[in-house]
Amino acid sequence: MYICGKLVTLRAIEREDLSLLQLWSNAPEIAYMLGGWHFPSSALMMEKWLTDLQADPLNQRYAIETKLQKRLIGTANLVNINWKDRNACTGVMLGPGEIKKQGYGTDTVIALMRYAFEELAFERLDTTIIEYNQPSYRMYTSSCGWKEEGRKKNYYWRKNRFWDQIIIGINRDDYFTFMEK
Repeated sequence: MYICGKLVTLRAIEREDLSLLQLWSNAPEIAYMLGGWHFPSSALMMEKWLTDLQADPLNQRYAIETKLQKRLIGTANLVNINWKDRNACTGVMLGPGEIKKQGYGTDTVIALMRYAFEELAFERLDTTIIEYNQPSYRMYTSSCGWKEEGRKKNYYWRKNRFWDQIIIGINRDDYFTFMEK
């Protein structure tokens, strides 16, 4: 099954995607904007990641592909899925360069929300953002209807200093209100 937006299609990650995903996972300008640890990734590590990914129903990751060119431009996810309480964390990673500022990120988040709330009957989604990643913060809060719910002070260590983790989320009712606009 594909998850379709207006500009993008979210699909399963395939083995042929791994070389480009490895390139992006090793790009400092991308890693700097994402949470978590980032280490150099080998082709073997990427193969293992894909194998482990396919066996994990609570952490779903998708390739983001442009609808027109059918070109891989990033990844998206629904992770830490809690089926009992109907919630998950989500995230988007776009590749470098001209991919940004074309509406692909916003369309990806809206497609993920539609899938989570309308197909999976989730009650809420959340994500975290490093405080200096203002483009992501604006995309989620201004373009997708999410709200800031809190901060963890000095959570991320980047470029020789600590940065806050911003926690944002959206619930089912807010999603449907946002979509009516």
